[in-house]
Amino acid sequence: MGALDYLSNFCTIHTHRRHKRKSVQTVEIKVKMDCDGCERKVRNAVRHMKGVKSVDVNRKLSKVTVTGYVEPHKVLHKIRNTGKRAEFWPYVPYNVVTYPHAAQAYDKRAPAGFVKNAPQANPEPGAVDERLATMFNDDNPNACSIM
Repeated sequence: MGALDYLSNFCTIHTHRRHKRKSVQTVEIKVKMDCDGCERKVRNAVRHMKGVKSVDVNRKLSKVTVTGYVEPHKVLHKIRNTGKRAEFWPYVPYNVVTYPHAAQAYDKRAPAGFVKNAPQANPEPGAVDERLATMFNDDNPNACSIM
């Protein structure tokens, strides 16, 4: 019996697979939309994807926000299949970036209150000039109060 059990382990077919559970993600995509028809086309394409919980389309900002158990590249591909030009949301709020007027960060096509997320717009950690600037800053509670 031992030999038959040993050989039967090689002959059995396992039909169940272990699937990794996807985590809930929020995907933000910049999509050029001009009219209600464009907005409806993009919304319907993404809404019928498997795992999508909510779709928010903001035509004024040219932004589509998809929340659910989805993969970002699949959402981007689905939107591009509608014929629209799409890319991942490249902007961050204006107040998050230290140097918003850096050449790589400023974008005249960016929505109001946003700049491009560029590494040149953020200072290197521990930079000497940044530490000196915050030493006399009014927002710093440990700043020098002599002045």
